[in-house]
Amino acid sequence: MSTLLVVGSANADHVLTFDELPQAGQTLISQQYRLELGGKGANQAVAAARLRNADQNIYFISALGDDSNAATMRKTWAADGIDLSGCYEIANQSTGTAVIFVNQHGENSIGVVPGANAYLSAQHIQQQQALFAQADYMLIQLETPIDSVQQALTLAKQYHCTTILNPAPAATLSHVVLSLIDIITPNETEALALSGIEVVDQQSASKAAEYLHQQGINIVIITLGSKGAYLSEQGQGQIIPAPTVSAVDTVAAGDTFNGALMVALDEGKSIKDAVEFANKASSIAVTHHGAQSSIPYRKELI
Repeated sequence: MSTLLVVGSANADHVLTFDELPQAGQTLISQQYRLELGGKGANQAVAAARLRNADQNIYFISALGDDSNAATMRKTWAADGIDLSGCYEIANQSTGTAVIFVNQHGENSIGVVPGANAYLSAQHIQQQQALFAQADYMLIQLETPIDSVQQALTLAKQYHCTTILNPAPAATLSHVVLSLIDIITPNETEALALSGIEVVDQQSASKAAEYLHQQGINIVIITLGSKGAYLSEQGQGQIIPAPTVSAVDTVAAGDTFNGALMVALDEGKSIKDAVEFANKASSIAVTHHGAQSSIPYRKELI
């Protein structure tokens, strides 16, 4: 059995839909409101759980509040078969919250209140050392404190676990953190924050990837939305196109991509085939509304 580990955030998502996204200073009436389970870490854990095969176990390390949202999350994730022994309850804190605006084209703007996510500490990560020791892959994002992110990457490398960083939300990272990453999966905005290079075409994607290779990262995958992903391995790059679909909501597209990528790599797929698998999973997710409710199951990809 393989052990796949996701470390990261969990949020209750308050989703409002509009014809167009509100501009600065503008007030619009939402067409619909719904409460969804989200957070990049939780979304990626759910994606991995739903897309895995029978020989893969999914573990999730996170920090939740002591509220009803946390109880709902635990029940839902357990139903997906995620091991929650690494999920902490933070007393007197609310579970993380996100407010998401979505327009008729499936584009979104997101604001996040970290809540309990801000209390996932390096000490919490260290307490899960035994889990890192058995993990084959670890997937992490940037919605928890950077000290905990660095500690998780350090432990994973210590135990020869392949590390995947989805550097979202966009941020600059130290050379120390970058040097601990085996695979990095920024979108265009995140690639700009990391490299200082605006990704507008394959040539600029290649330059951004080369900068990240120079920081010690072996594989760079720049996700390009409906265009697919730019894959660069040891300086050799290519665009892996995504299936053409009619998107209605892109909220969990990147998270589905990352969870699917980890599952496919653990199965022994080549990096190109793994990206194709992830593109396919992500393209299904954008045809449904919601975060975790949009994430497909493995049978939908076959």
